[in-house]
Amino acid sequence: MPLTVLFFYIALAVALFVLDFRFHAIGFLRQGIFVLTVPLQRLSQVPKNFLLESKRYFYTLDSARTETERLKAAALVAALDLNRVTQLKSENDNLRALLELRRREKVGGQAANVLYTARDPFSRRVYIDKGSQQGIREGLPVIDSKGIIGQITFTFPFSSEVTLLTDKSQAIPVQIERTGQRSITFGLGNGQVELRYMPSNADVVIGDILHTSGLDGIYPAGFQVARVTQVARDNAYAFARIVAMPLADVEGHNLVMVLDIQEKSPLPVEQKNAENREDY
Repeated sequence: MPLTVLFFYIALAVALFVLDFRFHAIGFLRQGIFVLTVPLQRLSQVPKNFLLESKRYFYTLDSARTETERLKAAALVAALDLNRVTQLKSENDNLRALLELRRREKVGGQAANVLYTARDPFSRRVYIDKGSQQGIREGLPVIDSKGIIGQITFTFPFSSEVTLLTDKSQAIPVQIERTGQRSITFGLGNGQVELRYMPSNADVVIGDILHTSGLDGIYPAGFQVARVTQVARDNAYAFARIVAMPLADVEGHNLVMVLDIQEKSPLPVEQKNAENREDY
């Protein structure tokens, strides 16, 4: 019985094959079967497509993560290079301004880098990378491109201490640019300076520029020092309270210039005695 069924199906298949090959008699049946089986084919491909898409998704995600990390690293390097370029440009501009200022004022000097700030919170001092071996000596004034910063107060062989003009121990003879009136600035220790012993009726207004008068023999005349920011007058006191802000970048400089001021040679004994006799 099973053999008979097998032969029957074989004969039916051969007959259908001959009919379709010779007369295309069952083409419509094949198209119908194809239409019915398309959804099944699509459904059978879902797992394979899912696996392929998952693999592609995770591969893309991993590639994107790797590319993002690479770009972040490149951005950090670029930012570092940009900061260096910006810093170098700033230092170059500052150095050009210092050299131009030295040429304009016709004074000698040498540029120096600020190494660090003094650890004492009650003082305003910094240390530079030039010392006695480079010709630096105590008392020399220190400037930046905008004006006076301070003066050398102690030297080492290869470094020096600079006391800033805002230190409480610093006093600088100045002159008011607008009126020509002379005075002295004293550091307040808080980033500002003060004009002391100025009469209450003194002609000083906010915005007045103070520059060195040159009377002390340390700071050359004509260098900017500070701008007046506060003037307080009280008839109960003989002196006005006048506060000024340094024009130089006193608290934030990196590159400064130490001016080379030639010391005045002492008078010969004969000339000094002659001057003394003339005084009498």
